[in-house]
Amino acid sequence: MRDLLDAVAAGDIAPAAAEAQLRGYVTSDAGRFDTAREHRAGVPETVLAAGKTPAEVQTLVETSLAGTGRAVVTRADPTVVATLEDQYSEEAGTSMTVDDRAQTVVLKTDEFETPELDATVGVVTAGTSDAMPAGEAETILREMGATVSRTDDIGVASLDRTLDQVPQLREQDILIVAAGREGALPTVLAGLVDVPIIGLPISTGYGHAGEGEAALSGMLQSCTAMSVVNIDAGFTAGVQAGLIARQFDQIRS
Repeated sequence: MRDLLDAVAAGDIAPAAAEAQLRGYVTSDAGRFDTAREHRAGVPETVLAAGKTPAEVQTLVETSLAGTGRAVVTRADPTVVATLEDQYSEEAGTSMTVDDRAQTVVLKTDEFETPELDATVGVVTAGTSDAMPAGEAETILREMGATVSRTDDIGVASLDRTLDQVPQLREQDILIVAAGREGALPTVLAGLVDVPIIGLPISTGYGHAGEGEAALSGMLQSCTAMSVVNIDAGFTAGVQAGLIARQFDQIRS
């Protein structure tokens, strides 16, 4: 502990980083940030921007960068993105990657090294409308170190466009399959490939059991073997697939 205190006094380590090492979390006006989550559970702590003010998101991003060297933000609307760009786009020593469609932002210090896993996860969408949660899953997977193979717009409304992708989907270690409406795509693919499938129901679709309800119910009732996350839960799907990818990596290494 004395070495850590000396490093803070000398300016070699930020107080937030020291607090993170001592407690495993850092407290700020925006909440408590779990800096030890990745070490403890293999999952990077992520800032959910929805429901927070841009200032609160910025505070948590600063805390994350100081404590871990990286910050991952999900559900970032244009106001949050603009706030972070004003702060970090020109700041030396920090890179910033924005995915407007996925509504994610990733910031890293120059010293941060993203992990690498010897595993490939296929992220599949039934249609273009499914891209936002699928992109969120992709962001999390890449930050966990997995290689991501993206396959888009192969929904069962035209089964030919599904079947012609099956050979390359069989080559993936895990599949996340996003679908709205009745959620048929992952249930069909689960009967065609010998790959673990995580169904990601999407809140596209309207009318009876709309807003993802039919998609979720259809996936839960699938007669083929698969697992399912909540509606639009791209983060959760990405984390689940990333944890499986870590097991593939450990076996191969």
